[in-house]
Amino acid sequence: MYLITLDSETDFDGWRKAARALALHHIAPVDVIWDVQGQTTEQIPPGLSEAPSLPPIEIESTFNVPANFIELARVALLNRDVQRFALLYRLLWRLKADHDLLAEMTDPDVALATAMANSVHRDVQRMRDVVRFREIGREQKAHYAAWFVPEHHIVEFAAPFFARRYADMPWSILTPDICAHWNGHVISFTAGISQTEMPAPNRLEETWRRHFQADRSITPEAPKQRGRNFPEASILEPLLTDAERWTGGQTTPRPEAPMTRKPAADDLETLRKEAAHCRACPLYKDATQTVFGEGPKSATIMLVGEQPGDKEDLAGHPFVGPAGQMLDRALQEAGVDRRKVYVTNAVKHFKFVPRGKIRLHQKPTTPEIRACRQWYERELAALQPSLVVAMGATAAQSVFGKITPIGKNRGRLIALPDGRKALVTVHPSYLLRLPDPKAKELEYQRFVDDLKIAAGFREKSARAA
Repeated sequence: MYLITLDSETDFDGWRKAARALALHHIAPVDVIWDVQGQTTEQIPPGLSEAPSLPPIEIESTFNVPANFIELARVALLNRDVQRFALLYRLLWRLKADHDLLAEMTDPDVALATAMANSVHRDVQRMRDVVRFREIGREQKAHYAAWFVPEHHIVEFAAPFFARRYADMPWSILTPDICAHWNGHVISFTAGISQTEMPAPNRLEETWRRHFQADRSITPEAPKQRGRNFPEASILEPLLTDAERWTGGQTTPRPEAPMTRKPAADDLETLRKEAAHCRACPLYKDATQTVFGEGPKSATIMLVGEQPGDKEDLAGHPFVGPAGQMLDRALQEAGVDRRKVYVTNAVKHFKFVPRGKIRLHQKPTTPEIRACRQWYERELAALQPSLVVAMGATAAQSVFGKITPIGKNRGRLIALPDGRKALVTVHPSYLLRLPDPKAKELEYQRFVDDLKIAAGFREKSARAA
C-alpha cells in the first residue's frame, strides 16, 4: 500500500505527478490511499510507503492519455468529494488500456467524474451570479468586498474571472475556505474566515478592516483549506439579500439544462427568471448577468436595442448607461414617456473584449442573435405590443428574422407577419460615436423624428381603441 499526501485540496500538479509515477510502476488503484497535508485521514493503515520511495522513473518511460481527461481531472479535483483523487487515478489507470474510455458515458467511473466536474462548473457559475461587492471607504481609499460560501474548492479557479470583470477596482472575496484579493495588478490569496471569525450581519466592513486593512501585506500564497462546518445563520445577511435580489431568489446551484422553447403563454416575470439562467450561447460565461427587458405589461410600444453595455451588465437593467441617457432625452423630445414603453435588447448578455481595465463592446454574431431570439419572441408574445421599434442593425435582424439595412427601411412603418407594425431606426450609441458635432446634432434630430412616428402611431391607436 502507498500513502500519497498532497499539499492541498486543490493540488492538481501534485496529484498528476504522483499518479503518473504510480501508473508507470504498475501500482493498482486498490493499493493507493490519498491524503491531504495537515488533515487527519481516518483508518490509514500504519507503515504505508510514501510516493518518494518509489523507484526513479526512467526517462523513456511514458504513456499518453486523452487531452480531455486532463481537463476533466483538473476541474473534478476541485470537487469536495473525498473520493475524487482515488476516482481520477482509477480512471487514469484504466485509460492506459482503454484510450476511448471517456466516450463511454454509461461507465460508472466516467459518469461520476463528469458529474463532479459539472457540479464544480455550476458552483463557479453560481459564484458569478451571486457575488456582489460592497464599497468600503470612499474615493481614493475605497475597497470593495463580497461574501460567498462555495460548495466546492473553486475560489482560486474562479478568481481570474472577477479580476477581468472588475479590473478597475480593488476587491476582496471572503469565503470560509480562502479569501481572494485583487489590487488592480495581481490576484492574491489569504486564509479563509473561520467559524469564530465569521462576520455577523452588517459587520463586513469591520471584518475587512480587522483582517485585510491596507497596512497589512496580502501574500499570494494560498493557505491550507478550512472546513465548512459553520452556522448558516451567520452568513452575511445583506450580501445574501443582494444576491437573492439579483438572481430572483436563487442562491443554490442549479443544473444547466439545455434551453427549450415553451408555449407563448409566459408572463414577463416568469421569462425574466428563466432567462437569468440562459445557456443557449457562450456569452453567459463572461457576462456578469442576464439583462432582461423592463417596462409595464400594458406597454403598446416595445423598443429593441442591440445588447447590454458595460453599465447595463453591471447594473442588470437595460439602457442605463450613456446610450440610455441619450434614448431618454430623445424619447422626451418625441413626446414618449419611457415609463410607458417596454425596453429590451436583441441579445441579453454583454459581449466584449477586455483591453486592460476597459471592456470594449463587440457586435453580436448571427448565431448569437439567433440563440437569443427566443427571448425576444416570448417577450413579444407576453406583451402583445402594437409597435416594435428596432434600434440598430442587430435589433432589426432580430425583429425581422433576417439582415435588414437601416438606411433603406428607417422612418416608416413596416407590417410584420403577425399583423403588428415595426419601425426601424438607429441605435442611440451610434449617435454617441459620431465625432463631428454638426453631424451628431443632425442625426440626433433624425432619431427624434423616428421616435415621433412611434408617438403618432400610439396616439392614433389610442383614439381608435
